[in-house]
Amino acid sequence: MDTEALSERVMERNGRYRKELEDWYRSWLVDGYAERAAKLWKRDYSSVDAYERSVGPNRERWRGILNPPDLVVSGPLEVEPLGWQGCPQASFVRLPLGERLRAEGILAVPESKGPVPLIVTQHGIDSPPEYVFGMLDPEGAYNSYARILVEAGFAVLAPMNLCTKPLRNRVSRLARLANISLPGIELVRMQRLLDVVLKDPKIASDRVGFWGLSLGGMAAQFWGPLEPRFKAIISAGWFNDRLRKMVIPDPRYGCFLDSQEEYVFLPGWLTEFSESDAISLICPRPFMSQTGKADNISWFPYVVEEFADVKRHYDRLGIADRCVLDLHEGGHETCIDTGIAWLRKWV
Repeated sequence: MDTEALSERVMERNGRYRKELEDWYRSWLVDGYAERAAKLWKRDYSSVDAYERSVGPNRERWRGILNPPDLVVSGPLEVEPLGWQGCPQASFVRLPLGERLRAEGILAVPESKGPVPLIVTQHGIDSPPEYVFGMLDPEGAYNSYARILVEAGFAVLAPMNLCTKPLRNRVSRLARLANISLPGIELVRMQRLLDVVLKDPKIASDRVGFWGLSLGGMAAQFWGPLEPRFKAIISAGWFNDRLRKMVIPDPRYGCFLDSQEEYVFLPGWLTEFSESDAISLICPRPFMSQTGKADNISWFPYVVEEFADVKRHYDRLGIADRCVLDLHEGGHETCIDTGIAWLRKWV
């Protein structure tokens, strides 16, 4: 056999093995999920308290997947007024965490006679926190929702996360080596900022909500189970049939397996935490998904099916009004009116 023919045979064999591996992993992740999850979730719907106790072991396993480190504040909050005409209350804030890390973001607190609720507004991929206020990208997907929240009487904290795909991919490689996820570090950075910000007497420390778009929607669903101070959570442009979204290519939506977004592959995620199962750790707190029918991040009929499984937990606890799918005709964006009305009701 000549060298060229042998090389072709080797490549064919390697391609066949790759397909065998993909088929094996898909079978385990997707086809085997229901049986696996049935053994790992033992929910008790007899009362809200009983329910929360029954999902406690799952919550701790989710914490183990994010594996957030213990970051300690090592200095005072630095506040730099930004001088924006459109949002004069906005300041950039920095909080040192040890010698090498800082928690950073944008804080805006409206003038008010009494303490106001605070909404954490999380930006998405390829977007800095300025975008949520409509700065740099006033016509973009965020619809200036943070600025509008401030105008509506809410304080806003917009944490800065690592926001480009290549940089998140690079740092996620280090995170896997350290067994400390990037979302876990970013959760703690946000929490340490929140600890300090909520000491401000102008902010109602018991009235905190979360609203994130895209990667910020991921943060909503990743962090919500582990941050009980969020009284209500909105995830925009992220909720999905997670099993399909991660590993099953389909022309009707973008599959992450076919993307260059390596950072989204969190080890252990799909062992027991499909979208509906993960969000059952937010229940009984109010949860809203904002999903655009024209958003190719998902195929909306699959979203409707998956959300019905989320809603089932709230229904069985008699709190159906706390769980809403805001299915709109738009694309990858926030919906201002429904989001603010939801937060007014629950925060």
